[in-house]
Amino acid sequence: ALSRNCPDTNIVVLGDSVALYNPPLRVAEEIAMLDGITGGRMIAGFPVGSPMDTIYAYGQNPATLRERYHEGVDLIRQAWTSDEVFSFNGNYNKLRYVNVWPRPVQQPHPPIWIPGGGSVDTWDWCAAEDLVYCYLSYFGYKAGLRTMQGFWKKVQELGKETNPFQGGFAQFIAVADTEAEAWDLYREPAEYFFNTCLHVYAGYADPPGYKTPNTVRAGVEGMVERAAREATARREANAADAAKAGSAKPSYGSKKLSFEDMVEKGYIILGDPTQVTEQVHELATTMNVGHLMVFSHFGNMDPELVKMNTEMYATKVMPEVAGLFEDDYEDHWWPKTDHQLEPVGSRAR
Repeated sequence: ALSRNCPDTNIVVLGDSVALYNPPLRVAEEIAMLDGITGGRMIAGFPVGSPMDTIYAYGQNPATLRERYHEGVDLIRQAWTSDEVFSFNGNYNKLRYVNVWPRPVQQPHPPIWIPGGGSVDTWDWCAAEDLVYCYLSYFGYKAGLRTMQGFWKKVQELGKETNPFQGGFAQFIAVADTEAEAWDLYREPAEYFFNTCLHVYAGYADPPGYKTPNTVRAGVEGMVERAAREATARREANAADAAKAGSAKPSYGSKKLSFEDMVEKGYIILGDPTQVTEQVHELATTMNVGHLMVFSHFGNMDPELVKMNTEMYATKVMPEVAGLFEDDYEDHWWPKTDHQLEPVGSRAR
């Protein structure tokens, strides 16, 4: 549906947790099929996966998850690029014959983006393998700066170019005609998301073996850990307040994060188009990221507000920042127009 309805855009699929497939060749075939349907406009995203999903919901061993994941991505890349049938004898995937069909339109394969939540080993691997490191954070660019600096430091240590297009970041955006209108429109959905939706039970956030030794030594806190820590702190503070008041039931409204705090801390970039443009420019230049993934829908926003937010960003903000790095760097991680064919099912234009 996206290939037909969005013929002038590239499509990023970030949700294939490769370690959960046995074998992951199905992922290779599905992405290749979508690349053909879209005429060469696919970007493949391979997350390691959150502990709630991979460990507790799907029963993977946290101590071997990352090794299984790396092997799966390696198998997919070989399947896309090999001209001959081959055998694969890994620790977790043993295949006598590998010969996927269809093959991707883009050669040698679609660009690969790796979503990360703060693991040192993820950004080290992306730097070594020339993959896009996409930091997915609920807590905005001010909190995410340290993580992106760690990634770029690793790139420099390897003697490679710190091309901003090898970095991506996810950011909540709230834009309106005026700043006052933005404060009014987005207050309820933002407070609902951060104070009600973003509750992670601490017991699910960091199973033994999931967090790598390098990340522990570096003292890096992932976004899931932070969400769990902050939710736990709010619950404990509310319980303490209830105990002081002699109530058996805590009031969960007393320790909520305010909308003003969310904006001040950079969780949400908010304002009129000019203000949002300035903040996005600051984000891109300080973090050195050429790919911004915009959260234009959060909390309980109704469809009309989502549409307005998305359209205002696309028409009034994005044109002002779209070419920020293009004069100095080439984007090697974006589908090239010379690969693209007419999408299957599209009308002639």
